[in-house]
Amino acid sequence: MDVNYIRSMFPALSRKVYGKDLVYFDNAATSQRVQSVIDEWNRISAESNANIHRAVHRLADEATQAYEQARDAVRGFLNAGSREEIVFTSGTTAAINLVAFSYGEAFVSEGDEVIVTEAEHHSNIVPWQLMCRRKGAVLKVLPVDDNGCLETDKLDDLISPRTKIMAVTHISNVLGIVNPVRDIVRKCHEKGVPVLVDGAQGAVHCKVDVQDLDCDFYVFSGHKLYAATGTGVLYGKKRWLDAMPPYMGGGEMVGTVTFAETTFAPLPMKFEAGTQNFASAATLKQAIKFINLLNDNKLEEYYNGIRDYLLDTLTSDSRIRLYGVPCGTNEEKIPLFSFSVDGVHHEDLALILDKMGIAVRSGQMCAEPLMDRFGVTGMLRVSVAPYNTMEEAEYFVKCLNKAIEMLS
Repeated sequence: MDVNYIRSMFPALSRKVYGKDLVYFDNAATSQRVQSVIDEWNRISAESNANIHRAVHRLADEATQAYEQARDAVRGFLNAGSREEIVFTSGTTAAINLVAFSYGEAFVSEGDEVIVTEAEHHSNIVPWQLMCRRKGAVLKVLPVDDNGCLETDKLDDLISPRTKIMAVTHISNVLGIVNPVRDIVRKCHEKGVPVLVDGAQGAVHCKVDVQDLDCDFYVFSGHKLYAATGTGVLYGKKRWLDAMPPYMGGGEMVGTVTFAETTFAPLPMKFEAGTQNFASAATLKQAIKFINLLNDNKLEEYYNGIRDYLLDTLTSDSRIRLYGVPCGTNEEKIPLFSFSVDGVHHEDLALILDKMGIAVRSGQMCAEPLMDRFGVTGMLRVSVAPYNTMEEAEYFVKCLNKAIEMLS
């Protein structure tokens, strides 16, 4: 197993951009798709395209089996206690909105409190703001320090008898710091507060065991995890999901329907109204199979070497301000680097790098409050996946230097 073998599984990595070999360093936004994922989507679309859970004919049965096998694969991937605790959504955003609405309807009243952190993506801020506005609740914020590490020592003072839930990112999509979510869950549970963990980046870079974390909800997106777009997962402890009302009504989520009253289907169907994105959801199984291939010590060592090289290079350049510096060892940091360059606009850098064949992200990364925290209008972000190489990292550093010189 080596990086070139891994790369051969991804068709997009062999293309050229402006006559240059593509260097795809925007993996935190969307990863490229492994060939087995593409094949599975094509197979279902071409051969087993039928609505799931309903008809008894062969095509419907094949589509249903592929969809439910993906649920079993996700259950194993997260080490959830049961498959009923795995709800399919269209992505992390949809999963958080589901919890914010349904949990809020069941458990939040006027004057209650919700805690988020300063490092959250908009998708883990806005749904809670909407819920707080609807219910008359208060949103409280746990800050980050100058390095981008959560100030968890302030959490005890934030939690009050009115705190109903905390939402925290496993890994910030801007800072790349692995947050101490296990400690946060423990602190919250000691005071009877459930915790939702945004795993959009965590599910990609950490071995997630939801029973070990003891979190109440864990959410992630398939498209960042080598699967198809329009796929997402909500893990929720059964006792919470049972107590929460449905987020949407429609077909499949019902038990019986009369004009007088409707009963709801058991978990997880209660939260999966309407025709699901079954062809895409089925690709989660293939994506997880690929992830299991990455459990190779030499591959991990190589991958960590790229992280260490980029971290050392970016922190040692006086022109560059890196946001998200590990407070301890490099193991606290994933290979995701957001930074600014003195006197140079982040978007200008991104445009020049693009002409050199390098795809990076520029802007606010859907984290405007965090930009405000660090006093910038935007950043440049480089995010690396296991299919990226040291040669690509070295080429990026060379091109970044050239772009900075051109713009300075």
